[in-house]
Amino acid sequence: MAISVFDMFKIGIGPSSSHTVGPMRAAALFAKHLTEQGMAPLVERIEARLYGSLSATGVGHGSDRATLMGLMGEWPDRVDPQTVGPRVDEVIQRQCLHLGDHAINFDWQRDMLLLDESLPYHPNGMTLLAHLQNGEVHEQTYYSVGGGFVVDAEQAASGVLDNDTTALPYDFSSAAQLLSLCKRTGLSISALMMENEKAWRTEEQIREQLAVIWQAMQACVDKGLTGQGILPGGLNVRRRAYRLHQNLQEIGKPNVIGSTLSAMEWVNVFALAVNEENAAGGRMVTAPTNGAAGIIPAVLHYYMKFCPEASADDVVRFFLAAAAVGILCKKNASISGAEVGCQGEVGSACAMAAAGLAEVLGATPEQVENAAEIGLEHNLGLTCDPVGGLVQVPCIERNAIAAVKAINAAQMALRGDGEHFISLDHAIRTMRDTGADMHDKYKETSRGGLAVNLVEC
Repeated sequence: MAISVFDMFKIGIGPSSSHTVGPMRAAALFAKHLTEQGMAPLVERIEARLYGSLSATGVGHGSDRATLMGLMGEWPDRVDPQTVGPRVDEVIQRQCLHLGDHAINFDWQRDMLLLDESLPYHPNGMTLLAHLQNGEVHEQTYYSVGGGFVVDAEQAASGVLDNDTTALPYDFSSAAQLLSLCKRTGLSISALMMENEKAWRTEEQIREQLAVIWQAMQACVDKGLTGQGILPGGLNVRRRAYRLHQNLQEIGKPNVIGSTLSAMEWVNVFALAVNEENAAGGRMVTAPTNGAAGIIPAVLHYYMKFCPEASADDVVRFFLAAAAVGILCKKNASISGAEVGCQGEVGSACAMAAAGLAEVLGATPEQVENAAEIGLEHNLGLTCDPVGGLVQVPCIERNAIAAVKAINAAQMALRGDGEHFISLDHAIRTMRDTGADMHDKYKETSRGGLAVNLVEC
């Protein structure tokens, strides 16, 4: 399995990579297949069946609406988030969607089904059925396996969740292998990753596309810092990033009395801005998921704001080193909250951010691995229990806390020599095993934990 930095960081929309981005991609793939096979003009109606975690929290995560947009040919990185609501409402009202140029009957109550049962292989399963004029039914099952990654039933059954067999010059499947390659070649982790990325693109293209990712992250933060009001979904969660940002800007001005400027407060506001924008269904970047999308941008913004020597090259190195850790988490455990709990999302993102920061601060490969291990180790066992099935409580604050934790992990690693008791490989394996032991109600179903233990005053 060959995984690129651009698999770990993908431009999409909120509020969830597994429950919004994945279903939209799956539905778009299904619609594309129908069109390419010449079946689109023969389709009378389309039926969508969402299972498991997709069903349990599908409405809160917009899985149903994302699926509908995908059937209409939209992709997460291209769709205008502002148009999703009105277009879905129009389909529901008119009971008609467009499959390319063809109008298809679509009755929301009949054709958009959220089912209690689960499919094999992964909690995030969905089946799409196209009913043809001749009575035949063409169907395909997909699994959204975290971070916007989608596989079909055949891939899931084979256990091969990625068909990319690109030969990499420095392929690795463990942190031990990665460190060995760095030692043998004398390359840093980011430099080694750059050589691997060249198997797909030129270095110029890699740098240009990573700049686009960084621009998208910056735009998400900027938009999140200006957003006000109540987040959608019914919990009446008020946005906080705008007010906190205003307060931070006032600190240090004449005649302003209050708290002192703190870098940690800036980290908090950056993370809150991203995750509030994600919760509102805005444009953002999976890093490596939507639920954990604020951690890496917050840490990178922190570095770029407070390090006078920060440069565009540091952004590239940060992303590449972070992606190396994300690849290890995905290969050897999971980045899906529905599969292993929030440790797979926030824990992986914290480890990735710690590694990226350590890399640009001049850490050795061993120190980078140590930073990632610290970041992951202290998120082990973290459950995914979103209140109301929404990526708001505790998800938004959890990103801010993990971003600060990632910075501390990098600082601790830089104070050492890279030698440590628990390896990153051990931590990732523990995350996998802990996720397997974790009760399903703590894995993005909103049936346990904080999601059911609210105290009403």
